[in-house]
Amino acid sequence: MGDFNLALVIVAIVVCVIVFISSIYLLVNYQHPDDANQAYFPKFVVVFGLSIAMISILMLPADVANRHACRHSIYNGACNLTLPMKELWLAVYIVDAVLVFFIIPFAMFFYEGDQDKALGKRIKSALIWVVTTAVVCALVLGILYGVIGKVDFSVRHLSSATTTFPTSWQFSNNQPCIGNTARQCSAYTANAASEKTWSMRTTFPEYVVALATIVGSVLFTIFGGVGIACLPLGLITAFIRRPKAVITRSQYIKEATELGKKARDLKKAADALHQEERSGAKGRKWRKNVKAVEKELLQLEEDVNLLEEMYPQGEQAETAWAFTVLGYLAKFILGILGLIVSVAWIAHIIIYLLVDPPLSPFLNEVFIKLDDVWGLLGTAAFAFFCFYLLLAVIAGAMMLGLKLVFITIHPMKWGATLMNSFLFNVGLILLCSISVIQFCATAFGYYAQATAAQEIFGHTLQSLRGIKYLYKYNVFQIGFVVLAGLTFLYYIAFGWRRKKPSGRFQLST
Repeated sequence: MGDFNLALVIVAIVVCVIVFISSIYLLVNYQHPDDANQAYFPKFVVVFGLSIAMISILMLPADVANRHACRHSIYNGACNLTLPMKELWLAVYIVDAVLVFFIIPFAMFFYEGDQDKALGKRIKSALIWVVTTAVVCALVLGILYGVIGKVDFSVRHLSSATTTFPTSWQFSNNQPCIGNTARQCSAYTANAASEKTWSMRTTFPEYVVALATIVGSVLFTIFGGVGIACLPLGLITAFIRRPKAVITRSQYIKEATELGKKARDLKKAADALHQEERSGAKGRKWRKNVKAVEKELLQLEEDVNLLEEMYPQGEQAETAWAFTVLGYLAKFILGILGLIVSVAWIAHIIIYLLVDPPLSPFLNEVFIKLDDVWGLLGTAAFAFFCFYLLLAVIAGAMMLGLKLVFITIHPMKWGATLMNSFLFNVGLILLCSISVIQFCATAFGYYAQATAAQEIFGHTLQSLRGIKYLYKYNVFQIGFVVLAGLTFLYYIAFGWRRKKPSGRFQLST
């Protein structure tokens, strides 16, 4: 057991180092060239936030492995020698909440501040917004914790008569208790009046985590429900809409000229909006126009990329076209695999969470059998399913950001992602990562039983006064499945059609 604990600590340290290196890799390769050699504070926040998000997702598999470390011990207190997972959970999620509600907003306000202002004025402006947010959050949290910061556990008072000590033990399904007459134990024969509510005040860190989980659960239900369907189907439809052949040079010149005109029009519109912003005329109409320009700019970038794919240039044009074809083929394969994972997720939610009692443990049994094959195989599969939910959240946010006016677009593009978009998506990932963990701890409760995460997210959260009914009646799970079903229907009805650019410019097909 001691060797297993030491191996677990070593694996945890190595994983943290890999996560940190991966965060730096994502930042370096996704950042926009305009942010090179500057905006160091937002970059530090991005790397730190991504690391916390990935570590928090990996902590649930680590929690399961930590439980296994003392499962076969022969003396009491063996589990006290393993990693202090409950303390680690609370520490990670307190840091998560501070990043989401304070550090990331400050970094975004600072980065998006008027570049013509002095550094001190930009810091002051960002601090005003963050301090205001901090005061409001502190008041709300303090009032809620003082008034309803308690958990209500339903308990049943049990009592039974005494009987003589038996000389032989004969138990069966029909005779689970001692005695010849009673066919059920006191726990089953107790009347409804014996059920009481035991109330106790939860700790403040657990309460903060619980409220952050509620906020994240709302976003997770919306974005995750949409993303679990659009993530694989988006890849498949990209393959369906792929360019089938290379266009001629005359077609290329015609389309490139039209795109150039559109780019000039967008630049004029952006300059006009910038002038309105500097003059202080930032009303509802201004925000609507900014949203429209952002959509047109994204559409223009898609049109340019599609045009470059349809007419590869240079000495290795044929090689570039071959890679384009292979890229779309890879999207199709990944889309099929993702569709299998998405269907498995939806099926698991329905048969294990929404049906009472569950029809089958389903994926729980799969992970357990994989663990029997190799110790960490089930844990790795478990981590993959958790990460897949996070990817679904990002995909859903991107899709709804393009469709709905009130959601700001923050695209993540290789080599062209500005720091404000980076910060927004990191904040979204951090906020939803808490809900992903809670969702996974519930969905895989059979596999993740007796873990510290289940103690926090299972017992405390689902018994918290005022919000326990959201979990009692599976509000988030039902919303997730409904939105996933609607998105599947949307793609079946409209997803196969070729996307046409908005506005008056359109590529030839």
